Amino acid sequence: MTHSLPAPAAGGEAAGAVRHLRLVREPVRHGERTADGKPLVGYVVLVPPGLDPADLLAEGADAAPLQRAAYSAGPPDPPPGGGPVRIDVERRVAEVDGQPMDLTFLEFELLAHLVAHPRRVHSRESLVTTVWGYSHVGDGRTVDVHVARLRRKLGAAHRHRIVTVRRMGYKYEPIEP
Repeated sequence: MTHSLPAPAAGGEAAGAVRHLRLVREPVRHGERTADGKPLVGYVVLVPPGLDPADLLAEGADAAPLQRAAYSAGPPDPPPGGGPVRIDVERRVAEVDGQPMDLTFLEFELLAHLVAHPRRVHSRESLVTTVWGYSHVGDGRTVDVHVARLRRKLGAAHRHRIVTVRRMGYKYEPIEP
C-alpha cells in the first residue's frame, strides 16, 4: 500500500524535503507471524517520486532505478542569496571567494551545517549533537574553539559571517545584513 505524505505547511526547510518523499507501507496485523512462527515486522520505506515501490521490493529487482533517482537530484542549491562561502558536501570541499579552505573534519562539518542553515541560530548543545553526533559532556568551549578556528580560516574579510548570538549560540550570515 502506498501513501503520499500530507502536503507540508508553508515555509520551513524540513517541510520542503518531505514534499519529495512518499511513504510506502504494508499493514501488519497485531500478532501476525511468518511461516516459521516468528513475529512479522512492518517496515517504513521512503522512496523518491516517480518510482514504483513494488518494482524496488520485487525479488531480483534491479537497483538501477533507485540509484538513478538518487543521482538525478543534481548538486545542492547554493545558500540563499549567494555568498562567498561555498560547500560541496559530496566532494568535501569548502571554498571562500573561490579559494579552497584547509579544514579539519569537524571544522568542515560545522561550517557545512551552518552554511546549510543560514540565519538560523544554533545553540552550542544542538551543534554538538548535530555535528559531533553525541550529547555534550563538559562546558560549551568546544564549539567556541572550533568557531574561532573557522573564523580565522575564513579570513578578515569573512570572519563576521559566523555571528555570535549572545547567550544563545551561533548563526551564519551569507550576505551583509
